[in-house]
Amino acid sequence: MDVVVRADRDGDRARLTPVGQFNLPHAVTAAHAIANVESALAGCRLVELDLRNIGDIDGTGAVQLASLLDRVEAAGPSTQVLDEHNPKAARLIALYRRRRSASPAVERQQRTVLGRLGSMAHGFTGTLTRGLDFIGHDAVAVQRAVAAPRSVDWRALPQLLQQIGADGLPVAAAANLLVGLIIGFLGVSQLGRFGATVYVPELVVVAHFRELGPLVTAIVVAGRSGAGLASEMATMKVSEEIDALRAMGFDPVRWLVVPRCLALVLAVPVLTWIGDVLALVGGLLATTALTDMSARAYVMSTANAISGPVFLGGLAKTPFLALAIGLIACGQGLATQGGAAEVGGRTTAAVVLSIFGVILISSLFTLLYAVMGI
Repeated sequence: MDVVVRADRDGDRARLTPVGQFNLPHAVTAAHAIANVESALAGCRLVELDLRNIGDIDGTGAVQLASLLDRVEAAGPSTQVLDEHNPKAARLIALYRRRRSASPAVERQQRTVLGRLGSMAHGFTGTLTRGLDFIGHDAVAVQRAVAAPRSVDWRALPQLLQQIGADGLPVAAAANLLVGLIIGFLGVSQLGRFGATVYVPELVVVAHFRELGPLVTAIVVAGRSGAGLASEMATMKVSEEIDALRAMGFDPVRWLVVPRCLALVLAVPVLTWIGDVLALVGGLLATTALTDMSARAYVMSTANAISGPVFLGGLAKTPFLALAIGLIACGQGLATQGGAAEVGGRTTAAVVLSIFGVILISSLFTLLYAVMGI
């Protein structure tokens, strides 16, 4: 049977009647038939597509007829599909028309601020569900890693500790030293009004050990190591290394995520402790430079201010902050789909979400300590 498209005109109304097999083997013939009939539709206000004489249709033919209707509507006339004689073909054409029009509609919606906010709100539930699912998968992976230690890439742990801990130490140390200086300067300028500069060492200890030390260190680690882990995992995902691991029978979460989270949990408390020491040095420099307090008096006041709840209260946060950084960074990396642009986008998202998660967890601990009266 020949593949043709008949066009019957009645004033400004036209009816198109495809005849024959609109499938992959007849795709070229169908394309010529559709191209020949488009010129007969000039000046029409309504174009009807009658599907009663289509013998067989697959995705190829549906795309061709859907494209024809799209081009007709783009030129001005409205279209109507007569589906009472062939509902299967009508549903297939409608399916491809929805797929073709979905993406531009979303793009138009996202051009406005309200559209972007609506899109974010619409996707929040799915994002939260995927995040909880990933956390649950990680929890199961830890149990299985304990039962089967060889399913985890433990050989990468020393290198990860060096990258996160030793290589990140200069930046974290410098940040904490500067924060200690800032607290010292601020304490001297404010407490000096009341002649209470003797309390500056205690201010540095409480503010940095309890709050700012873990927070500053975690933010530095999130910006440095979190970005590195996310980009590494994302690159492995787009280069199909993750798929290769699955094909060889390895669980990517156990093989990759568990050692990275463990390295963070081990390294961040050590970085925080070193940062606390350097913050005390910064407070010492600021206080002795602006007041007549001696270094010996500052050290004695600092020793008296350091207590178990203050010191351990700050360090108790650090494993949770480290775990949040690892889960968010690795989760964003494993969720990557696409090419290099997607890698960059996931890396940026990992840093932003990690910093937000760190601040949120630190705030929850502060609230908990306040309720407990610590």
